[in-house]
Amino acid sequence: MKRLILLIFLTLALLFTACSKEEQKTLHIATNSWIGYAPLFYAKEKGYLDKLNIQLVTNVSLAEAADVYDVGKADMVTTTQHEYYSLKNSGRSIVPVILIDRSNGGDMVLSNKTPQELQKAEKIYAYLEIDSINAEVLKDFLKHYNLNKDKIKFINKDQAQIEDLKADNSKNILIVTYIPYNIKLLKHGFHEVASTKDLDTIIVIDALCANKKVLSKDKKRLHALKKIIDRSIDELMHDKKGSYKLVKTYLGDMSYDDYIESLELIKWINKPSQKLLNRIEPMGYDPKQLIL
Repeated sequence: MKRLILLIFLTLALLFTACSKEEQKTLHIATNSWIGYAPLFYAKEKGYLDKLNIQLVTNVSLAEAADVYDVGKADMVTTTQHEYYSLKNSGRSIVPVILIDRSNGGDMVLSNKTPQELQKAEKIYAYLEIDSINAEVLKDFLKHYNLNKDKIKFINKDQAQIEDLKADNSKNILIVTYIPYNIKLLKHGFHEVASTKDLDTIIVIDALCANKKVLSKDKKRLHALKKIIDRSIDELMHDKKGSYKLVKTYLGDMSYDDYIESLELIKWINKPSQKLLNRIEPMGYDPKQLIL
């Protein structure tokens, strides 16, 4: 009888140990430089993510972050709907789980010419991350200004490469970019011709997406992560100077004034309205799967 009790005790001990090890498995989030992901950068620097054994894998572009997830080097990834669709349509097991922000001017189109000059141009060089939401923003811009797609020469580059472009007035240039990469480009002579604030036919949603296995096995940890994101948004908005010092290196080392201005170009949707949920549900953001 004693031997049986001992055997049961050892079995239970092994089970608890296995569960503990499973809970301690590091989860990796692939992300990139974007003001809307500042709560994740803030949470990392404050040590909040370490408590959940979650690590960030930072990248220079949306497409690169998606690629890191695609090859299995991350369990979660921050995406707009474009990257989410792309990963889902390629057969990846992925679902949106936490809404973070909505672009409200933070994604923009820059140019060295006016829209009217571009309408008269025979050839336009468009620089963008083709396999990203940049393509959707550009499409909306072309439609808005009735620009013929046939005269566009598409040039695929990541934002770190694009931000080094100089305004060459001998060419007609369009650049699709987002914060913080626009800051350097504006200094190089480009100007904003459109953004998600005035291109009202497009809605750009930033969310944290996860592998379905992570969603089922680590739901408790994901709920804790949601609380951390909410807490981080509240804290960084309450103490902008303090949060700036923590996250600026993730955002191209932008100035404090640029940081404050950038925060005005997004809307936090970590606590979404029912109206927004109704609008994005047909886009594949199922309220039943989202952690709200």
